[in-house]
Amino acid sequence: MFRTLCVLAALASSAAFDLGSRREFFEKEFYEYTQKFNVKFENGAEFIKRLSVFAQNLEMIKAHNNEKSSFTMSVNKYAHLTHAEFLDEVRIGGTRIPNLRRSEPGSALHGANKAGDNPASVDWVAAGAVTPVKNQGNCGSCWSFSTTGALEGAYEIKNDNLLSFSEQQLVSCDTTDAGCNGGWMDDAFAWIQGNGGICTEDSYPYTSGTTASSGTCVTGCSVVPGTSPVSWVDVTPGSVDAMESAVAQQPVSIAIQANQPAFQFYSGGVLTGNCGQRLDHGVLNVGYGVYSDGTPYWKVKNSWGPDWGMDGYILIEKSDADKCGVLDAGSYPTL
Repeated sequence: MFRTLCVLAALASSAAFDLGSRREFFEKEFYEYTQKFNVKFENGAEFIKRLSVFAQNLEMIKAHNNEKSSFTMSVNKYAHLTHAEFLDEVRIGGTRIPNLRRSEPGSALHGANKAGDNPASVDWVAAGAVTPVKNQGNCGSCWSFSTTGALEGAYEIKNDNLLSFSEQQLVSCDTTDAGCNGGWMDDAFAWIQGNGGICTEDSYPYTSGTTASSGTCVTGCSVVPGTSPVSWVDVTPGSVDAMESAVAQQPVSIAIQANQPAFQFYSGGVLTGNCGQRLDHGVLNVGYGVYSDGTPYWKVKNSWGPDWGMDGYILIEKSDADKCGVLDAGSYPTL
């Protein structure tokens, strides 16, 4: 399945799609798409190019859904982009992964519980410990959204008060990390600790998504008391049980490999298959359970806006095979 998607994606970037006798159908679908997503064109040549890309993506989505896979794909705001353009648009590769997991001062390692001790399912969204889905835009700042998501969850669980924290403060002020050029969640937890906490989203709003720039650090906002991590804990890599027990405790920052065609148009169900473990995208593990078809899953909050995936979320198969690298680099802050 994933091999088929990769081949189709490669074709989409290498040649124009022959609209043939279905031109009228594709033009109608594309017109409605441009109206829904407010897509503009510089000239007629650009329109024709985007129509061709859209048509080929539409055919790829149809072919995938006809396979009766465990997950579905659908047209979304990225349907006029080739896969290479999509990767550039969402800046996949924005998570700068250290060559080796390292234990920073103040960090620890979260191990597995006894067999059967973890709850059968967990959903921190339903529990009210997760802020609405955000959008990193055209900036490789996924690491900052993963960081604030984990901190927002920890803060709500401790204080019964859900606040949205500032990604922009991390992107612009955390010099250990590299702003729009990537970062690492443990390093961001350490920066917040050294800063004495973090400001709210309202007091330091996110702008890098539209400027595609890390921006200049602005001082003056007041950090929220109680947001400086006492420590941060790495989850034992490769262990389903350890990740389960960590997520049962609070939302967990994770890194995954998301530079796959399936991620561009994912719309529902559980993503299965060999989606790779070359980590390139920071996200938030907010729960787990078993889907209606019997497939166990991790519930993952993304930072591509609520109009992607399942209202901004994706379900990834939960298994010892470590789908998409979910188990490789989990961590969370303690307050």
